[in-house]
Amino acid sequence: MAHVPLLDIASAYADLMTVVFSAPIVAKVWFATAAVALAVVQVSTAARMWGRLRGVVPLSDAGAKRAHRWSGRIALLLTLPVVFHCVAILGFQTTDARVAVHSVAGSFFYGAFAAKILIIREHRYPAWALPVFGGAVAALLALLWITSGLWYFGEFGIGL
Repeated sequence: MAHVPLLDIASAYADLMTVVFSAPIVAKVWFATAAVALAVVQVSTAARMWGRLRGVVPLSDAGAKRAHRWSGRIALLLTLPVVFHCVAILGFQTTDARVAVHSVAGSFFYGAFAAKILIIREHRYPAWALPVFGGAVAALLALLWITSGLWYFGEFGIGL
């Protein structure tokens, strides 16, 4: 068999993930779970920055902005091993409805994320665009977690 670099990378990834977790799929589930927890912080701080939840999220405007940016950065970093696992190891699949929904939502996630970042950086879009695309990113991440992490925990339990 010819040398295939992606197989070497997948093997190195599996070796790295099993230093802490029992299997690469378990690492994927826990990284995704942490990203979803940070997405809750994202939605809460975004609502706070838009003048909502002032009594619920007790942060100053500057504190909410800082928490929003850092929780987003960390959440994005946590999704990188997840997307590598999904794209390079599992690939796009449609074996059943759950897997098909997960694959399609995963395909849209980074596009929605890129659109959100573009809207933040370019100030020429209507005011409704940022909350719509920010909400889409959060909703897609939640859907991805429901069709993977929640399903996994339901089938196999919570463990490392």
